[in-house]
Amino acid sequence: MQVTRFDVLIVGGGLAGLALACALRDTRLKIALVEQRPPHPAPGWDARVYAVSPANADFLQTIGIWKHLPAERMAPISAMKVVGDGGARLDFSAYAAGLPELGWILESSLMACELWENVKRQSNVTLLCPATPAKLEMGTASALLTLTDGRTLAASLLVGADGRDSWTRTALGLRAHVTAYDEMGVVANFECQSPHRGIARQWFRRDGVLAWLPLAGNRISIVWSTPDENARALLALPAEELCSRVAAAGECELGPFTLLTPATAFPLRLVRVPQIVAPRLALLGDAAHGIHPLSGHGINLGYQDARTLAELLAARPEWQDIGSERLLKAYQRQRREETLLMQATTHALHHLFQQDFPGFRTLRNLGMNLTNALPVVKNMLVRYATGAF
Repeated sequence: MQVTRFDVLIVGGGLAGLALACALRDTRLKIALVEQRPPHPAPGWDARVYAVSPANADFLQTIGIWKHLPAERMAPISAMKVVGDGGARLDFSAYAAGLPELGWILESSLMACELWENVKRQSNVTLLCPATPAKLEMGTASALLTLTDGRTLAASLLVGADGRDSWTRTALGLRAHVTAYDEMGVVANFECQSPHRGIARQWFRRDGVLAWLPLAGNRISIVWSTPDENARALLALPAEELCSRVAAAGECELGPFTLLTPATAFPLRLVRVPQIVAPRLALLGDAAHGIHPLSGHGINLGYQDARTLAELLAARPEWQDIGSERLLKAYQRQRREETLLMQATTHALHHLFQQDFPGFRTLRNLGMNLTNALPVVKNMLVRYATGAF
């Protein structure tokens, strides 16, 4: 059996896995990345977008990606408006927090394609695509991965970056506690009549959480996290009726809408993975955690996973084994706090606005208004969420 040897073997070429490969470009590590299919640009505007925090914009700048992203496709977030189900409000402002912007809205495929092109140019990366893993064996000296085409790869460190239904995680028997929200995230893009002025808007409604995210120009992308039945009803609507429904749900703040991309949806789940490392293995991105999208922080967690792991690998002494349990446990410790905090916060907010006990609606909206009246507290929340400590 012929075995091709690497230092780091990344299974999964999504945003987090590609970011890790890019972040290791200046190291002496020999890297392989296994992916079934390369990313492709979306026709028109990609309905799957992410809110990228300033801390992660800096990370993408550091790894050489940010400067290549087309400015005409990026939208800075200057402010955020959150409305409760009883009329309460929370207003966040980049200016009030002393920040240039609260974050950026970027299309998923835009980032994926640029990351992919960067990885293709890296001299220390071998791209194996199309390739599908078939068998995994963990030894004391290396991880051994066999692909469906019969090729066998060995590495000192295996990184599972293959999504929420991670093949790597399952193959090694690492437990994942999955909580289904019985909701879907309905996404679509619209052109709006009035300028959004870089304001992200979010409504906590009785039928879910609706977010309007600014795109470049007079365009927005929506994420409507709503029960399965309502999600299916939204997906079945004709374009004009969907535009009217989404505009009305957001109080018609930006005038009438025109649909730019057909609506699609994805199931919402909370994924907790108690153990994200093992000897010669590290999980990152959605393979390591999954959160409710109401905070927009999913990819930010994944990018910070990649950043942390890359920094640990680059800073280790030359004699230290990159697959050692001691090194990988340091990665797990450093990522545990932020991940648990975001999971707990989004899960609690989701359940807070689902409760309909007498007086509960009044209390939660009172809490929102009280927080809105405390600028110091609001600015602390903004600076934590953006990574501007």
